Amino acid sequence: MTQLCTIIPPYLLDRLAELGDENARRSLAADAALRTARAALLPTAPPGGPAVRPGRTVADAGGTTRLPGRTVRTEGGPPTGDPAVNRAYDGLGATLALLLEVYGRRSVDGEGLPLQATVHYGEDYDNAFWDGHRMVFGDGDRVVFRDFTGCIDVIGHELTHGVVQYSAALAYRGQSGALNESLADVFGSLVKQYALGQQAEDADWLIGAGLLGPGIRGVGLRSLKAPGTAYDDPRLGRDPQPASMDGYVETDTDEGGVHLNSGIPNRAFYLTAVELGGAAWERAGRIWYDAMTGGRLRPDADFTDFARTTVETARTRFGDGPVVAAVAGAWKQVGVTAQ
Repeated sequence: MTQLCTIIPPYLLDRLAELGDENARRSLAADAALRTARAALLPTAPPGGPAVRPGRTVADAGGTTRLPGRTVRTEGGPPTGDPAVNRAYDGLGATLALLLEVYGRRSVDGEGLPLQATVHYGEDYDNAFWDGHRMVFGDGDRVVFRDFTGCIDVIGHELTHGVVQYSAALAYRGQSGALNESLADVFGSLVKQYALGQQAEDADWLIGAGLLGPGIRGVGLRSLKAPGTAYDDPRLGRDPQPASMDGYVETDTDEGGVHLNSGIPNRAFYLTAVELGGAAWERAGRIWYDAMTGGRLRPDADFTDFARTTVETARTRFGDGPVVAAVAGAWKQVGVTAQ
């Protein structure tokens, strides 16, 4: 059974619900129902099977929670009159481009799996998720959150959960779950940087820039550059992500803090990328990709396991020298032993 991976952490929706936000309550209820339904399912292969060329299919749920919805655009089809459909289609394509053109990976499974997405899910649904089969987007309530198809890094984030599913298969709890979330953030950011042709020093290193509604005090959902600084708002509270092990959060909520403690490996990647310079997807991204897909990680890998694996993969690909030193130094700055 594949864990339901949502872009909005449950603690944010819980806070909004406690403040009387009915949209947040509905979104939490929808997420809970999805998790219950998925827990009752036996593992199955995603529909569609491998394809010679990865194809994209976008469906419209029409404001319901019935999946997959009505198919409205398929691979090679012209743009529709619905911007959400077109943004989802383009975001899937941008993710496929990074995986194939940079890392030689054919879709999330490496074998050309067609990508499926559903837009207009639920009533003012404040989330987007990967459920092991497809990407699903809510429209947001247009008060706290905007349309979830509007951020290419959110799309890349959720699809990277699919890559993890088919490679490292990191358990979605505790430090392995935080690594799962961090890898999704890292490659979500790289999808955006690659699409924009940005160098590491030019990127915003934010997940969900533009997702927060008007009047919300914040720049996005998370910052890889400075975890804990993405927002500080009366409704959302203050971004609780730690930037180093000194602030590591022990909790039974959020699957043991998977959206919280992911800030620590996120910052390690950012520090590696800016130290190495150039395009982050080239060397830092290649090291993280090799670590994720190279078969060296156990499903219950913790931060130390992953740090050591990135050092080993850096040495294998680039030899002993400044690249290995940059990786080990980044982990040291966030309080994780890599050697």
